[in-house]
Parts: sequence; C-alpha cells; structure tokens
Amino acid sequence: MNPALAVVLSNPAIWCGGDCAPEPAALPSGFPALDAVLPGRGWPGNALTEILLEREGIGEIRLALPALARLQAQGRDIVWIAPPHVPYAPALATAGLDLARLLIVRCRNPADQLWAYEQALRAPECGAAFAWLGSHDDRLMRRLAVAAREGRTWGVLWRRPGQRAIATIASLRLALAPQEGRLSVRVMKRRGGDLAQPVLIGGKGTAFNA
Repeated sequence: MNPALAVVLSNPAIWCGGDCAPEPAALPSGFPALDAVLPGRGWPGNALTEILLEREGIGEIRLALPALARLQAQGRDIVWIAPPHVPYAPALATAGLDLARLLIVRCRNPADQLWAYEQALRAPECGAAFAWLGSHDDRLMRRLAVAAREGRTWGVLWRRPGQRAIATIASLRLALAPQEGRLSVRVMKRRGGDLAQPVLIGGKGTAFNA
C-alpha cells in the first residue's frame, strides 16, 4: 500500500468497507466478546435488531438484561409487546431490572401489536421496545425502523423457532443457538464486514440459560 494512503486510512474517522461500521448511538451489551463484533461496540440504540432463535429458553433474554438495566438507570422505560411466555419477575429483578419500569403489553390481534410497538418505539421515555410479532411485509418494517430512529429507541424483533427472518431493514440480525452450555451468537447482518465465526457467550461448563 502507498505509505501516504496508509497514513490517511489510519485516521479513526475513516471507515473501510471490510471493517465493522461505527454506530454512535451504540448501547454496550455487557458482554465484551459480543461488543467486540458489534458496530460501535454495542446494540444499536436507535434502530431495529432482529434476533432469530433456534429454540426458546436458551438464555436469549439474559443476553439483553445488562443493556436493559443500563437503560433503566438512565431513567428510560422498557416495553415488551406480546411476549410468548409470562416473564419470570424474580429473575428479572435479580438481574437489576426495575419491574415498575417494565411494561408488558398484551394485544388482541396483530394490528394492535404493530400499533403498540410503533408507539413504544416513538415514545421518548422508552429506551428499549421488544416485540414478538408474526411475519409482516417490508413496508411495515420500514415504518418501524423509522419509529426506532426518531424515538432513539433500541428495538428488537424476536423471531421464534420456525419463523424466518424478514426484517431486511434491520441494521443488525443475530441467530442464537445453544452450544455446550454456552450461547452461540451468529452475526447474520451488521453494518460492516461479514463475521465468519459465531461468538460464544458464557464460560465452559456454565449453562448460559441457567
């Protein structure tokens, strides 16, 4: 490489296509190995993240808890739209969540779910909005992405086992699976270069979903 060009590219303000793109609104995940491969070293704090599950109960919620506790410490609320199971309150409280600032929304139909999710994403007091939705078209997903950006909210679309990834507008897409007592996090899409190997969260011999 030309020495003069090398000097230019060494500037931290320059982003190269093979690198992980910067994300100024990133929210640290609380897991250094994961932060190391995420744009801005954390969850996108004003965009949609799509998470696909191989199966449920593998520690998927635990992966999000440090960031949720951090948001609540900043005075922001957490909203979950149509979770498939009743959250286990003692475990959430032990992880540092203020249950009084965690809102669980149940809806009668998919249209109500979408409406409630969009409102949560746009609400300035909402730091994170999680939703367990069925499949919807890209037009609706784009609207949700705009709501997350304008509301400066970390939005997560959880895809249950068997559901396909559809949120092409999501800035980050992960696939989670259990692996020898740890949680395998495969980065399927991010702003920046591809990641060939999954990130393993949790020490060997320690069940991440415990």
